[in-house]
Amino acid sequence: MNPTATQPEISSGLKIKEPEALVRVERLRKLYPVSKGLFTRARNFIHAVDDISFEIKKGEVFGLIGESGCGKTTTGKLLVKLTDPTEGHIYLRDQERYPLVVTQGDRAIGAIALRAPDGLGKFTPKQMTLVDVAVPGENDRRRFLALLQQLRQQGRSEPSGRAQGVILRAEIGDSVYSLVTPEYALAHNVQLDPLIPELQRLYYGDIATLEGTRLKNFRRNVQMIFQDPYESLNPRMTIFDIVNEPLAVQGIGSLVEREERVAEMLEHVGLTPATSFMFRFPHELSGGQRQRVAIARAMILNPSFIVADEPTSMLDVSIRIGVMNLMLELREEFGISYLYITHDLAVARYMCDRIAVMYLGKIVEMGPTEEVIQNPLHPYTRALISAVPIPDPTMRRQPIELKGSVTKPIDPPPRCRFYERCPLATHRCASSDHPPLEDKGNGHWVACYEVG
Repeated sequence: MNPTATQPEISSGLKIKEPEALVRVERLRKLYPVSKGLFTRARNFIHAVDDISFEIKKGEVFGLIGESGCGKTTTGKLLVKLTDPTEGHIYLRDQERYPLVVTQGDRAIGAIALRAPDGLGKFTPKQMTLVDVAVPGENDRRRFLALLQQLRQQGRSEPSGRAQGVILRAEIGDSVYSLVTPEYALAHNVQLDPLIPELQRLYYGDIATLEGTRLKNFRRNVQMIFQDPYESLNPRMTIFDIVNEPLAVQGIGSLVEREERVAEMLEHVGLTPATSFMFRFPHELSGGQRQRVAIARAMILNPSFIVADEPTSMLDVSIRIGVMNLMLELREEFGISYLYITHDLAVARYMCDRIAVMYLGKIVEMGPTEEVIQNPLHPYTRALISAVPIPDPTMRRQPIELKGSVTKPIDPPPRCRFYERCPLATHRCASSDHPPLEDKGNGHWVACYEVG
């Protein structure tokens, strides 16, 4: 394996493998203040998203399902940074981001995340753009950065060393310092133990902290398809202007090149011939055609991750399947990952590899789509599935009756969010905190004390 060509994942067992997760969400929360005066702090909050964690793999369609108001759309907006989280982290793998280890002899003294658009094979010290820095324990970060600057100025790398994984090497003072790939460090028994958690973090960028130029670059990798194609397209702009706008904002290509790229993308999404659509306005298109324009706009920057917020719910039933098939074809062709938000279990079953069921800001069940639908464990998931109509009039399904109505999301008690409506609720559910997600086998996770 060429250590400069791939980005390995460092596990606690010091094994190297290709990273699977493109997006990692950890302990994500979003609270909205109910009321706040000019001189007073907000005392009550709507818990729109409350302590959720999940991963989305590269090329995977991950679905969020649940009733209206459960936090699905807020989660999607957080992942594309249309709103900022109250707490938690959202990590996104960047294909141009390379974690490297700084060594002193056979000891790792720190690590950095470096941006190298053309890969490490063509990297030169003058191009060194630091994205993140990690030092173990209580080490002096300022001293480490000064040492890194010396390594950048004095470091040399031979072609043979570059092929092995040595990016830079220099003798500074009485010691030899090197900037190497994690593979090289592992192969040469460099002591990495204190840095393993930090190396894991350096493979990803935390979306929650992005701003300025880094946020603009982030927009190239992540896009969103909105629910309503009638509201998400500017009626004063032509189709060309709408799809071209992301390219113009990012400064990609000349006008002629952008026109060719827009035409190619419109052909990709089924608006053919492109020349008959490019200079029309949104009101001249049908709902399905508008949503295809929205998909083309999201795809034009060739992102790695797209949030699709119920992209077919506003369309006629007759054209929904065409839009869904188009999204799946684009996934196969471009290797895109989707967060697919929907309240329709039939759509989730058709589109998604894995699904997570949300209720009042919490994920209550998560797993492979067929596993969750065929073997629902949480009482809320069972109730959702029991409400789906069966096309065979001779078949009967035992309905699951839920008590009351949806609980208010304003400062909910710490117990299980589903307690007031749950047919299985016990004293333990009332006296304990909201149950954590537990793996029940086959990657099937459930948050319920009464599920064995």
